[in-house]
Amino acid sequence: QVQLAESGGGSVQAGGSLRLSCVASGYSTGRYCMGWFRQASGKEREGVASIDTNGRPTYGESMQGRFTIAQGNAENTVNLQMNDLRPEDTAMYYCEAVGPECTFCDRGRCYGGMAVDGKGTQVTISS
Repeated sequence: QVQLAESGGGSVQAGGSLRLSCVASGYSTGRYCMGWFRQASGKEREGVASIDTNGRPTYGESMQGRFTIAQGNAENTVNLQMNDLRPEDTAMYYCEAVGPECTFCDRGRCYGGMAVDGKGTQVTISS
């Protein structure tokens, strides 16, 4: 059973930074694509960042140059470094694992196989 646990959310002022982490259990992250999506109140899900099984990252359009996704030093961990945060980044952020036959990733989302989502962590940016 694949399980994901997010941490690192919080509240910061615009221009600040936050680092989110996702710890996966129940499988090896090397067989799954990993990513983050977000959902703000009253809005649709939006791809934030993803990393495929070859370590290639993709980002949502508004995250380019501000966010960085990377596999962590700890086993089965994926981190999301978010810099220059803006009020419009306020949302619930979810970690997602796609696999074990992940096909491709694009603009922060991955496709192919089954998607498993974490429970989310809230990010709030004040102006």
